[in-house]
Amino acid sequence: MRILFDHDVPRPLRRHLPGHEVDTARQRGWEELSNGDLLNVAEREGYEAFITADQKIPYQQNIGHRPFGVVVLLSNNWSQVRENTTAVQSALEGIQPGELREVPIP
Repeated sequence: MRILFDHDVPRPLRRHLPGHEVDTARQRGWEELSNGDLLNVAEREGYEAFITADQKIPYQQNIGHRPFGVVVLLSNNWSQVRENTTAVQSALEGIQPGELREVPIP
């Protein structure tokens, strides 16, 4: 699966998603794009999933019409995310276009 990380997602998470092709907004030179523009680029580039820690995105953007699923991490603190990589992997399994899944990070 092709996955794009939003600006606020800890980059080390990519090492915990084996079998997926993961790009970051920064790596692609898209760090200045706002959420709507970044989602439009992700759509145009054919990503299948978008991971963000921006908990406002479901209220600010219409995810339902996007051709990729969105996973929202409820924290971007790497030490906490690292302890919950299995939950992130599970959220990605079978995610459908336009679907939003939240990953609680205690």
